[in-house]
Amino acid sequence: MRTLYTVFGLALSCLLLSGQVSNAQNVDSEEDSYHTITTFGLTTNTNSGIIGGFAFRQSRLLSNKLYGMPQYSYLSVELVNVKHPKEIQSSVNSISSRYISGKENYLFVLRPSYGREVKLFQRNSDEGIAVSGILAGGPSLGIIKPYYLEVSYGNSSRTVPASQVNGYMTPTGETVVGAGGFFQGLDQSKLTVGLNVKAALSFELSSFRANTTGIEIGFLAEVFPNKVVIIPNQSATGNREDGNRNFFTSAYLTLFFGGKK
Repeated sequence: MRTLYTVFGLALSCLLLSGQVSNAQNVDSEEDSYHTITTFGLTTNTNSGIIGGFAFRQSRLLSNKLYGMPQYSYLSVELVNVKHPKEIQSSVNSISSRYISGKENYLFVLRPSYGREVKLFQRNSDEGIAVSGILAGGPSLGIIKPYYLEVSYGNSSRTVPASQVNGYMTPTGETVVGAGGFFQGLDQSKLTVGLNVKAALSFELSSFRANTTGIEIGFLAEVFPNKVVIIPNQSATGNREDGNRNFFTSAYLTLFFGGKK
């Protein structure tokens, strides 16, 4: 994942430099006349898999400027899956479906955030790159959903919460053969509420002014009142919460597309 962000960082640095040159040659060009930008996208981060979740973003032009630069009110809503750093796919044998050994809960986070977006570099008509700086924050609604496993004994099988499995077996002798259904245990989910704050750069890459495609890349910090147990500590001398966190930091990248009006 670090390599992925290094590659994106180098690519975006090159894009930023080309955007600066284009805008430096057109300082007096007409400013973007669109007042509302609405986009949807896929997001990934250093606490998730390749696809970490989904995002909605909307920016509205404000009447006042910040040091001569256009500024927008920025609203975003994200739904992401936060993983434990020790999550590893396992299987009992070559014919078994895969599952995550030791995992007890999913952590999904719904993040509404509000802040400011400042246009640092304008586009030159339909060419170049628009670059914006973003600072936003808001509440984080954490959804802690039990992780289910499929267990089998003889010709019968069933699904049980992973908390009822010790290693590869249940107390009744059933063995793990794979992961349970994704939506199983949704009605048993617990909620926790925290706070998040992020700082980012947004690169608008689209060549059609009425439409927009781009990348938002930045850093996010998030805190919850208590540690969220995703993979419990199995040591007899420690607490179940050991190795889990209530404070999360991540680098993230969102690929977005949408329209302006």
